[in-house]
Amino acid sequence: MKRILALVLTLAMVFTLALGFTGCGKEEQPSAPGGTSAPAQPGDGGSKPQDTSTPAPSVSDDPNVKVLNLWSFTDEVPKMMEKFKELYKEKHGQDFPYEIKETIIATTEGAYQPALDQALASGGADAPDIYCAEAAFVLKYTQGDAAHFAAAYKDLGIDVDKLLAEAEIAQYTVDIGTRGDGKLVGLGYQATGGAYIYRRSIAKDVWGTDDPAVIKTKIGPGWDKFFEAAEALKAKGYAIVSGDGDVWQAVRGSAEKGWIVDGKLNIDPNYEQFLDFSKKLKDNDYFNDTTDWSDSWFADMKDAGAKKVFGFFGPAWLINYVMAGNSGGEKPGEGTYGDWAICEPPVGFFWGGTWIIANKDTKIPKTVGEIVEWITLDSSETGLQYYWANGTLFGPGGTKDTVASGTVMKKSDGTLDFLGGQDMFEVFVPAGEFASGKAMTQYDETINSLFRNQVGEYKNGNKTKEQAIADFKQNVADNLDIIVE
Repeated sequence: MKRILALVLTLAMVFTLALGFTGCGKEEQPSAPGGTSAPAQPGDGGSKPQDTSTPAPSVSDDPNVKVLNLWSFTDEVPKMMEKFKELYKEKHGQDFPYEIKETIIATTEGAYQPALDQALASGGADAPDIYCAEAAFVLKYTQGDAAHFAAAYKDLGIDVDKLLAEAEIAQYTVDIGTRGDGKLVGLGYQATGGAYIYRRSIAKDVWGTDDPAVIKTKIGPGWDKFFEAAEALKAKGYAIVSGDGDVWQAVRGSAEKGWIVDGKLNIDPNYEQFLDFSKKLKDNDYFNDTTDWSDSWFADMKDAGAKKVFGFFGPAWLINYVMAGNSGGEKPGEGTYGDWAICEPPVGFFWGGTWIIANKDTKIPKTVGEIVEWITLDSSETGLQYYWANGTLFGPGGTKDTVASGTVMKKSDGTLDFLGGQDMFEVFVPAGEFASGKAMTQYDETINSLFRNQVGEYKNGNKTKEQAIADFKQNVADNLDIIVE
């Protein structure tokens, strides 16, 4: 099945069925990580200390339980279970003893969260044993209103501290998955730290080289260098980005504080600065003024826009599951395929991801813990992340992707033909180290949308900056139960 972005699904799908996978002869591409930001309880937004006071307890499963309930918003994690069951039989000498019932509800129209909330609150035999949360709303389930449903990883029998160190898990994904009591309750399996993804041929035309070590000094560090590069590109007839949404992902991901601080709306200087960036891009004709996820945005990935676009901001999933398919080719020399490279962005950021969470009331914590550990913390060559990084989860020749474990990426081959043979892991491993989740809140999905609507009004000259900010505040007050001053 082709991997699709939950973000752009047009129909909400709900499936509740037993997993009955058959072997695949070639790599399939599960759904790509969605979301743009997520969650945190009001506070200082900093990293939370891990609870290291006690070792992981010994846990056991209720022998009367025969079904494991798995909830997700795409088929990505459910499809992983085929490989897990195969490895389980090799390890234990018997078939996986549970029927896996999956419930997949697309995030379209906000359908997933209410259904998941109801299932968690109702409990009982049909309650999720394992559930997934994307970056757009994960903090609700790890640090926010629904965090009390989550099991601490240690309570599943997982040796958290040892495995975190061995796997070299990116700190931002740990921070996001750590509850206010210091207990780790969720981890991602992808690394979604961002890079600047640029055109080699354009770099050579403007600066005489396409070397990532040089280009990163042209577009950064910092936004002043980025806009200097925009002017140099404009002089040659190029756009530095497709739309202001490209820059937004980096701005959003590098904010020092989130939208909510001490229960009150907070506008971080980075967010306010984005108003100026958007207007500057528009007034100086530095971009094609597209909207992210629109046809015109996709068109710019294959030189079908008003001006050729130099670059996009994003993680590996944007390359693999969006840009490659919209490049106008399938191999180097076709369309823009193979004419791309990546370098360090002007500021560190991350975008998207899926976190794995277990229900504290599961009757089969030992088995649930084994699955959760295999997906999130197993850095061996039979762990999910090794298969994921090397594109071998469903057989050889699949799509390589970045993973949360730095240990895994260091021993994996990240070269991509799409990037002209560049090893993407050399850029994305440090990108994960610079990414931070400290500015996330559980209301980000709503507030980000309200903010960008007003940014558009200011960018297009329909409102002053002051009026756009005032209207944004009023919209937040009208839609959310938070203090707006």
